[in-house]
Amino acid sequence: MTTPLLNRLRRQWREKRPTFGAIATIPSIQTVQIMARSGIDWIIVDLEHGPIDLGSAHAMITATAGTPCVPMVRIAANEPWLAKAPMDIGALGINFPMICSRADAEKAVRSVRYPPKGDRLWGPFHAPFRWGVSMPDYMATADDDMICMITIEHVEAVNRIDEIMATPGIDLAVIGPGDLATSINKRGLPDDPEVVALMKRAEEGILKSGVPIGGVARSAEQANEMIDRGYLALALGFDWSLFQRGIAASFAGIKR
Repeated sequence: MTTPLLNRLRRQWREKRPTFGAIATIPSIQTVQIMARSGIDWIIVDLEHGPIDLGSAHAMITATAGTPCVPMVRIAANEPWLAKAPMDIGALGINFPMICSRADAEKAVRSVRYPPKGDRLWGPFHAPFRWGVSMPDYMATADDDMICMITIEHVEAVNRIDEIMATPGIDLAVIGPGDLATSINKRGLPDDPEVVALMKRAEEGILKSGVPIGGVARSAEQANEMIDRGYLALALGFDWSLFQRGIAASFAGIKR
């Protein structure tokens, strides 16, 4: 009997169903529990910019248990050793930042797959406990369960988008407007015409490749427009930004 996959995101993207998530930067079990039970499809635990250590990340990944929410982790650099522990503690996807060439993309792909497909080292001691499966069952689907998510967030990546997206094994390509703007000295200006033009080129390259595309939606209107253009993974915000928006909405209409 074939072991069923643990990760439902692949099926949703294959069926062209958009998925929605958030990025967790606060080292908090409670925050993740709330987000995971609020209807989102995935959470990215942010080890790149958030003050989160591996112990906290493990607890946050575990906090998604009992929900359909798929935990993934963003690492600080495209290095196999940084991807290894998050996978072994239960993450079902790794978000690799600053992918700027095919060589970068190939390195990322090989980091999340066991030999002969890749270079992932064996040692998933805690992942099977998170998913309620035996070690053999975890290993049977590990390569297919793990999402290799790359981020296109530099002008050089846009210039090489076709060669990057021709790399076999990429499961999701997301566009990062913040660093993309910063790479052309437009930091803090994601709506600048030059940044928007770069994002459009990146978007066209990803969509042409057939790899699922992801990005950031700052409003329902923007999310719907992106879905109409083919986006299948939309981050609705960071934990801190969602809190800010919720508090601002609570104040709306109150005399102060």
